[in-house]
Amino acid sequence: MAEPSLHHVTCASPLGLHQIAYTQWGDPDAPVLLCVHGLTRNGRDFDPLARHLSDRYRVICPDMLGRGRSDFARDPVLYSVPQYLADCVTLIARLDVEELTWLGTSMGGIIGMILASMPRNALNRLIINDIGPVLGQVGLDRIASYIGDDPTFSSFEEGERNLRGRMGEFGVHTDQQFRFLSQHYVVQRDGRWTFHYDPAIAVAFKAAAAAPAADLWPVYDAIRCPVRVLRGQTSAILSEQTAATMQQRGPRARIVEIPDVGHAPTLISDQQIALVENFLND
Repeated sequence: MAEPSLHHVTCASPLGLHQIAYTQWGDPDAPVLLCVHGLTRNGRDFDPLARHLSDRYRVICPDMLGRGRSDFARDPVLYSVPQYLADCVTLIARLDVEELTWLGTSMGGIIGMILASMPRNALNRLIINDIGPVLGQVGLDRIASYIGDDPTFSSFEEGERNLRGRMGEFGVHTDQQFRFLSQHYVVQRDGRWTFHYDPAIAVAFKAAAAAPAADLWPVYDAIRCPVRVLRGQTSAILSEQTAATMQQRGPRARIVEIPDVGHAPTLISDQQIALVENFLND
């Protein structure tokens, strides 16, 4: 069974240099599938999907700045889309490929949309997991209510129970699946059990949530590659109306809904992996 290798790439910001970690699966000469996680998660979320596809793709799963095994930012102001874009462009340059498929969950989907809208980008296909040009305020408020609270747990098991309570919108998971979602997320840091991200990412998120919403429709309309979208049927982030509009304008995305799931599908069940595989094959 394929296992990933861990790599790092050095990226630049106005405040200096930092390292981004990423896992690589599959044949280095195979077509690249770049998988970018959501706001507080990390690249190991894609392990089941990457393992399944590693016989056909070189699957690259970065930990974005401040998450997982990547460096924490020197200043919370760096936890913003422009820096994430710059880091991903540096990563793509490290991969030394002319084109790739981008799969982005939530925040990873926003980064992918913006990159796909830029001239001379490397994306030949974009798969977006439960995000769009308009973000639902109810969903944003829910995220803002817990992001960055920096909990401390007495054990891994206590952290896992806490995380299970926070992830009710992700849909039904078996105990085994939920253990997977926890094992790279509930970690020991500075002698205590906590979550595997820098709590300071909340600073930029809450500032952006309090500001007038950016109009991302021009960004979406500028995308020229094929776009496929997964939507949790009960998502409070990607509304049914926004998804319908995404089908009608710009790249005219093809949408597939996942029943009984909110924000965001975890892409670890066989059924959800099959949906991604279908997108890759069409």
